[in-house]
Amino acid sequence: MQQPTSPRRVLVVDDDPTVTEVVSRYLERAGFTVATAADGNDALVRAEAGPPDLVVLDLMLPGRDGLEVCRLLRARGPLPVVMLTARGDEEERILGLEVGADDYVTKPFSPRELVLRVESVLRRAAAAPYGGPGLSGGGVTLDPAARTVHDARGPVSLTLREFDLLAHFLRHPGRVFRREELMSAVWGWDYGDLSTVTVHVRRLRHKIEADPARPRLITTVWGVGYRFDGAPGDDGPERAARDA
Repeated sequence: MQQPTSPRRVLVVDDDPTVTEVVSRYLERAGFTVATAADGNDALVRAEAGPPDLVVLDLMLPGRDGLEVCRLLRARGPLPVVMLTARGDEEERILGLEVGADDYVTKPFSPRELVLRVESVLRRAAAAPYGGPGLSGGGVTLDPAARTVHDARGPVSLTLREFDLLAHFLRHPGRVFRREELMSAVWGWDYGDLSTVTVHVRRLRHKIEADPARPRLITTVWGVGYRFDGAPGDDGPERAARDA
């Protein structure tokens, strides 16, 4: 007989009591156990005392802002984070993604949409490891089961989405993907801000390319999308360093 699973824990961090109450209520209706924090320091303490499965994190917090809290949380491990921001400015959204947020929702938002985003991020985080042998290309090796990545320079630390994006590229070397296709395949979204894909490609390049300004592995096909050009057995970053 299958044992019942424990409710997933979500930590909601926002200094607006109304937002906290509404978000918590919708998450609890969806079956989550919810803890709350009103500032960055409290969030870090609560996350340490009772590690959540996901954090819903406001960008604008008193004291430590959401960006710093996200950095500190992600430094402890691959904890999924959904960022809340009251700003429509693209730069703020991109900053949240660059420090490791898995998704973001801009205020004012639909609580139901937020719940759907939380569930989507958790599904990706809890997905069973891909079977089969490891993946390699361009001097990069990826172990799907262990969720580890190495190149000629040693281990490569990737976020949840960066890992899934790289795995997708390695499974389809030489194929061009539109950003909409990557968003659907890697994020599981049928709609959303395509800058999410752009930012993650840029972050991934900084981690696996010898020269991110002149990428040799993940190349841009102008007007179309992105292509992974590293074939199995290529030296990748090591070769690029020699050629420079």
